[in-house]
Amino acid sequence: MLSLTYLSSATRLMSATQLVELMAAVRPRNVELGLTGLLLYSGGNIIQTLEGPDDAVDRVYGAIRTDPRHTGLIEVLRDPVTERAFPDWSMGFTDVDLDDVDGFNGFLQLPADHAAPGHRHVRTMLRVFKEVNR
Repeated sequence: MLSLTYLSSATRLMSATQLVELMAAVRPRNVELGLTGLLLYSGGNIIQTLEGPDDAVDRVYGAIRTDPRHTGLIEVLRDPVTERAFPDWSMGFTDVDLDDVDGFNGFLQLPADHAAPGHRHVRTMLRVFKEVNR
């Protein structure tokens, strides 16, 4: 099983409605592929961790690399893992209150000192992402 974390910037800012639509479209596809992970979005900044079968992670990341909604992709971590840090797939956004939406992750709304989820290196990146995007 592979865990891959990348950073990117959105080519256009996304509205709350667009983010909810993206979540609704992507989650079932990821479940079908056996992928889990976390995507955080703030002001056009993106950090995402994908976890699952190596070929599925590579296939989805390949599609993301050619997706015109992303620019400046940087793969920051690629590690084989024996267990998932994010057993459910979720997305978190700043300045958007979606507590009642399935798959929403409120990590970015929590206090800055709240512990980040994930494996050690991923936790560090998520914490820095949250601090920088406050």
